[in-house]
Amino acid sequence: MSHGHTHGPGTPANHTHGPPSPQPLTPQQAQQMMMQQQAAQAQMPQQRPAPDPILQAAIEADFKPVALALGDAEKPSSIALCREHKKETCSDCGLDFTAMNAMAKMFAMAPPDAILPPPNVVQAGRAQAVSKTKDEGNTLYKKNQHVAAINMYTTAMQISSSRPPWEASNIAREELTLVVCNRSAAFYAAGDYLSSLIDAEVVISLKRPWSKGHYRKGRALLALGDAQAAMEAVTLGLQYEPQNQDLEAFQKEVREVLNKTTQPDDTPESP
Repeated sequence: MSHGHTHGPGTPANHTHGPPSPQPLTPQQAQQMMMQQQAAQAQMPQQRPAPDPILQAAIEADFKPVALALGDAEKPSSIALCREHKKETCSDCGLDFTAMNAMAKMFAMAPPDAILPPPNVVQAGRAQAVSKTKDEGNTLYKKNQHVAAINMYTTAMQISSSRPPWEASNIAREELTLVVCNRSAAFYAAGDYLSSLIDAEVVISLKRPWSKGHYRKGRALLALGDAQAAMEAVTLGLQYEPQNQDLEAFQKEVREVLNKTTQPDDTPESP
């Protein structure tokens, strides 16, 4: 900003040109101004986006009303139950509120200022913890420390299973498939064939087309003395992976055991 005056000789220029500098606000003034802004924003009409008609129609078509009851309506942490039998998981009604109740509990325990994560976000720290723990179990397994390896695999399973409900279920499924399969091998190496068989069944339920689950199941069954069931397990695995060399070699091994058990005993009876 320019003006038409000059400073005389010896006269100090103790002022500035331009608009006056704003005075700093006191804390009370700043708080009052913030409250005024919040009040003005609250009075403004909220503009909600119109729902997508196609998406809305799909939601309504998939909606099925369910009769439910609250376990304890007087408490904030009440859970949903089937109305007729008052069960969280009811096979008679075909209802399972376990996942919904778990998510509601997590929301209830969250602090007031908590912000939900956006969808399809994976906690990298949890995935790294699962992988690190599994690798430690593999190291122990190679050192023939099978019991310690089993404990490490169990820890990795617990970490993976504790994923929040809003994360994609296929992430935990893939993690558990590998860890449980490794624990099945560790149980087998430790001589606990029944536990190895149970873990192998879990692997098959998680990822049926994967040959490793059928291989582990066959190995455990053969060790338990059921060669026929072992042959059925390996045959099913070969239907998913016909060229799998491990299954083919194991099938040959099982067939030899079956041939020995079915051959007639030519040993003469003692008089």
